[in-house]
Amino acid sequence: MASLLQGSCSSTRPAIHSLGVSSDGDTSRSISFSSQLNNLSFKSLEKRFHVQRLRMGTLVRAESISKQVEVDISLSPRVNSVKPSKTIAMTDLATALVQAGVPVIRLAAGEPDFDTPTVVAEAGINAIREGYTRYTPNAGTLELRTAICHKLKEENGLTYTPDQILVSNGAKQSALQAVLAVCSPGDEVIIPAPFYVSYPEMARLADATPVILPTLISNNFLLDPEALKSTISEKSRVLILCSPSNPTGSVYPKKLLEEIADIVAKHPRLLVICDEIYEHIIYSPAIHTSFASLPGMWERTFTVNGFSKAFAMTGWRLGYLAGPKHFVAACGKIQSQATSGACSISQKAGVAALGLGYRGGEAVAKMVKEFEERRDFLVESFRELGGVKISEPQGAFYLFLDFSSYYGAEAEGYGIIKDSESLCKYLLDKAQVALVPGDAFGDDKCIRISYAASMSNLQAAMERIKGAIVHLKATVPA
Repeated sequence: MASLLQGSCSSTRPAIHSLGVSSDGDTSRSISFSSQLNNLSFKSLEKRFHVQRLRMGTLVRAESISKQVEVDISLSPRVNSVKPSKTIAMTDLATALVQAGVPVIRLAAGEPDFDTPTVVAEAGINAIREGYTRYTPNAGTLELRTAICHKLKEENGLTYTPDQILVSNGAKQSALQAVLAVCSPGDEVIIPAPFYVSYPEMARLADATPVILPTLISNNFLLDPEALKSTISEKSRVLILCSPSNPTGSVYPKKLLEEIADIVAKHPRLLVICDEIYEHIIYSPAIHTSFASLPGMWERTFTVNGFSKAFAMTGWRLGYLAGPKHFVAACGKIQSQATSGACSISQKAGVAALGLGYRGGEAVAKMVKEFEERRDFLVESFRELGGVKISEPQGAFYLFLDFSSYYGAEAEGYGIIKDSESLCKYLLDKAQVALVPGDAFGDDKCIRISYAASMSNLQAAMERIKGAIVHLKATVPA
């Protein structure tokens, strides 16, 4: 296969002149992108962002019809401290390549490839037809909050009342508002790595300090209680847990969560945000345990969940937070001044989703079965590829693979593979497969592969990856 670097944008493929890469916020950057993919790297993006930040403190001249006006275009230090999302950057890049005619297989996005269940979609359509298109209460409709309380009681063993539930525009908003509500400048947010890319940036937006706690692939990327114990300080305000995990697919067993809870209980200031958005996408024999269900943890835990992953509703933008009323009300105050209530149509669809049955019923079970088959295929395929370390995921739909044995290898006409970013760029160029570098998640040894794609696409991607990796084998350090 001809390299993208060597004329992939020929007369048979449209050239890409520019590519907008958006951060997690509203800001988007335009990146010069010609036929040479090598000119685009995440490090070059970061360098450009750094240069732009340095320029933000200067005054630029905007010329009007009658006179010149000096405009201060500086941004706040808080915003300048936030890094753009590499997952979104890679997804946007892969999408632009596909739109330009390059046959890239996209395995970067964390988005189910299934349609929203029909009964859920119909509920949304009916909401529109019936004129259910007005504002809802800021916290969400009573109907949906009551349904969430029922779900949490039946599936998670958690007891809440509707005034302890806040419905938001996605689980990400729920988590961010929790951090903003309880963190003060100088507070620390403990985040096990690998982590979801937005967690450290949420801390920074709250003027708090993210404290990254590395985990090991040999321990299935699970938090070591002793490491947690030695990390907690008087500044520690929040511990963020994610189970099943994005990006690793690891699931915290109940016994380990109990050990963590015992440590947390000794620190009155320490709160816990538990992101459970992937709880229904779990593979036997793993069992999901809600942290708030453990003795003494309900009072200090924000349980974050939503509809995007299990119900294939990413575009509906619907998530929720459950917790003690005092904290939930504080989060609601932030939301009331930011977005107000979530979409009325999505909330009707959410009620229908929770009505599908225990753990999403047959519709969700069918999706999970397919995810498990895809996981098994990829795990077996990568085990046939020398030099790759694997922690078999027990949930979610990601593989987080250690490719560090290939670092230092040289690809002819490409250069040295020195880290996860250069490896992903090499695979995008050579194999035309879009993956996400592990340094985005706090572990540069690894790369993340989403198997929220059809089996035929995964099979084709494996063939391409193997074909590209074989060129590196001869130079892999012993």
